[in-house]
Amino acid sequence: MKNHIIELKGITKWFGETKVLDDINLYVKKNEFLTLLGPSGCGKTTTLRIIGGFEHPTTGEITFEGENIKNVPPHKRQINTVFQKYALFPHMNVFENIAFGLRIKKLSNSEIRKKVKYILKLVNLAGHERRTIDSLSGGQQQRVAIARALVNEPKVLLLDEPLGALDLKLRKEMQFELKNMQKRVGITFIYVTHDQEEALTMSDTVVVMDKGRIQQIGTPEDIYNEPKNAFVANFIGDSNIVDGVMLDDYLVEIEGKKFKCVDGGYGKNEIVDVVIRPEDIKVVDSGHGRLKGNVISVTFKGVYYEMVVKENERTWKIHSTRMYNIGTEVGMEVAPENIHIMKKVSNK
Repeated sequence: MKNHIIELKGITKWFGETKVLDDINLYVKKNEFLTLLGPSGCGKTTTLRIIGGFEHPTTGEITFEGENIKNVPPHKRQINTVFQKYALFPHMNVFENIAFGLRIKKLSNSEIRKKVKYILKLVNLAGHERRTIDSLSGGQQQRVAIARALVNEPKVLLLDEPLGALDLKLRKEMQFELKNMQKRVGITFIYVTHDQEEALTMSDTVVVMDKGRIQQIGTPEDIYNEPKNAFVANFIGDSNIVDGVMLDDYLVEIEGKKFKCVDGGYGKNEIVDVVIRPEDIKVVDSGHGRLKGNVISVTFKGVYYEMVVKENERTWKIHSTRMYNIGTEVGMEVAPENIHIMKKVSNK
């Protein structure tokens, strides 16, 4: 399609006897912020490296603006990469680090100065031209690495866990900076991370991966609110995943109690997985909740209390702004729109 800048079709990748990518089919739209999200070893970095040309797929096709680029070397693709280790040149100052690629292209000094000045302003480093790399903070070094990639005016920027070396506070600040930067430059960002909050904060589209396969593709809201399977539900935030029985469309039985839900299309009395987020469980008086149990642990998390409530042999994780003492019997209720039904999987 016209607005697809990159397409991966049937991509598999073997390293020796190990299959690290298994039939990856994915398209990336122009000017979107797409994140590959998953645990270590899921194949996300290998996918990124195939897009960048640093790895070749064993089978499958990769196209850029409709042209097959499977055999095009990295330096001839209109794609630049920012790695977790920024690979900046310590013997060069900020200006020369950013100008490096432009000098390779043999641009004039006046054009190089113009482009570097513009990109320094874009990444909030104006006035840092003569600073040495060692004198910069981690966040400033990261901006230099991004500036060096952007100054070459790629159509796609690949970012392989670029915030991994930063402390938590700076990482959160840079999340918003990166998203705003992507909007300002108006190019496609493909981002790799194992951090769920990072993916949900910055992305237009999230691609959740596990064991070399794509588990789900969607907006952050879709991924969080409508997980396709137990892996996604568990990986994206906290979840209670329990057995349920679909008595009918929009009616599920949980722990012997009937609950209205918003899902249909399942078989009558079909066994299903039911996902309920901890923040979606409403704690009520024990006499009013269809589910009830005793509080067995309480942890203060800053903006909420995380409680574990035991009901017979089942435990429920609950996030609440109100704290209940250990041993308190409480009731639990869940609104229909907060009950998510998934097909039962054997390897839950």
